[in-house]
Amino acid sequence: MGQEIDLLINYPKTKRDVQARGAAKTEEDRDIARKFGKDFFDGDRRQGYGGFFYQPRFWQPVIPSFIKHFGLTSSSSVLDVGCAKGFMLHDLTRLVPGITVKGCDISQYAIENALEDMKPHILLANAKDLPLDDKSFDVVISINTVHNLEIAECAQALREIERVSRGRSFITVDAYHNEEEKQLMMNWNLTGRTIMHVDEWKKFFAEVGYTGDYYWFIP
Repeated sequence: MGQEIDLLINYPKTKRDVQARGAAKTEEDRDIARKFGKDFFDGDRRQGYGGFFYQPRFWQPVIPSFIKHFGLTSSSSVLDVGCAKGFMLHDLTRLVPGITVKGCDISQYAIENALEDMKPHILLANAKDLPLDDKSFDVVISINTVHNLEIAECAQALREIERVSRGRSFITVDAYHNEEEKQLMMNWNLTGRTIMHVDEWKKFFAEVGYTGDYYWFIP
């Protein structure tokens, strides 16, 4: 198994009112969010992002960490599983000219509204069944996506990441270290279907054969 490492340490932190979100959202909001359509990306804040727009201040500070950790160059290839509108991939191509990128997402809406330069590189696909060849990417990245599947499908997705990568990958998943963090997560969560203690995740990674790097999303 890979290492626990926060490659998103330079992603700008936003102030979250977790308690208010927990009190406001309903099961109907969760159902709408899990369709990953317009309502989730560009609708009401209770059901998702409340407007999902490109801002270079988010991913451009993170890309150097990816470059250093994975040794990315213009000859590298990177797959983003759950790429949404392609923001991270766009910034990656700007900071590493010539790099080969591809993204996949379950949302037809996100793909149709992706950044224009990324549209040719994004395909509609579920993380549990990637229509890509074995060992076709140097690095596979998946940020806050795998946990949106039921646990058996999570296992499939992790095995797919293993299959299409050439041995290097990085994922982040919803997790918690203690009961306080667990409660925060449950208040915050809209789309996650598999949320576990960090130790449970590590055990799960070993059981399904995931050998990449990983870190946690905790609100």
